[in-house]
Amino acid sequence: MSAPASKVPLVVLASGNGSNLQAILDACQGGELPTRVAAVFSDRAEAFALERARRAQVPALYFPWKPFAAAGRDRRAYDAALAREVTVYQPVFVVLAGWMRLLSSAFLQHFPMRVINLHPALPGKFPGTHAIPRALQAWQAGQISCTGVMVHYVPDEGVDDGPLIAQEVVDIQPSDTLETLEARIHTVEHRLLVAALRLVIARPVRIQKEE
Repeated sequence: MSAPASKVPLVVLASGNGSNLQAILDACQGGELPTRVAAVFSDRAEAFALERARRAQVPALYFPWKPFAAAGRDRRAYDAALAREVTVYQPVFVVLAGWMRLLSSAFLQHFPMRVINLHPALPGKFPGTHAIPRALQAWQAGQISCTGVMVHYVPDEGVDDGPLIAQEVVDIQPSDTLETLEARIHTVEHRLLVAALRLVIARPVRIQKEE
């Protein structure tokens, strides 16, 4: 059953399995969030996130990079075209839930301080891909005592360094393998992302990125 149109519309971008998308869908369905997922976009046809969207009767849209590259068009052309498609759904927020492409200003300028990203590390730590295995390696080398999860705004082209919305520390145990640490972090991700969305919807504020 479709969510009431009066609920705050979100568009979710996801490149993979979509477990964080599922956390949002479940929170919408269960009344934890006063939101509805208006559409889900993925740059990968095989992304299970698209199947999760279809099961929830949410528009699931595959938006590949390859045709742009084949035509000699650049990243900004892709981002501008993606922004046009996303705008059709009139989102209040765009949520990056496992979106594996960096977004340029050609996309971000259309949604100022309305793009929200989830990253499996603490602020200033392990930006970019493979954050969890990099954190585990750093812990094994005695360089860190813990890792964590953060949710932040994406105001510009910086990598995982926008203004913070929420964070949570995740301890690393001596018995941890990559699989056990990933599982614990994913559990925190699901909870923290929903809490962060609830926060920004309830108390929207203007935040300037720190220099």
